[in-house]
Amino acid sequence: MLPIITEEIAAAAFSEIFKDMPAWRKKMIHYLKEENPEINTAIIEAANNTDLDPKAVALGAYMTYNLLETAMKEDNALMNFSE
Repeated sequence: MLPIITEEIAAAAFSEIFKDMPAWRKKMIHYLKEENPEINTAIIEAANNTDLDPKAVALGAYMTYNLLETAMKEDNALMNFSE
């Protein structure tokens, strides 16, 4: 089951992403090359094999990855929280 992406998670991500989209996208490329190279390769392959703007396709995929990763970290933090 995928984690829930809250409005707070989305707002925080979008405020970071839309400050400088090209720089953020490049940062994600480098991050995913280390963190999950198979996903990065799939994103680049999809972007290069589309009739749409490849940078826009990649941006959408990186945004989705970032939102899901952030939501999963938040869920894990809540599950591991002890008083």
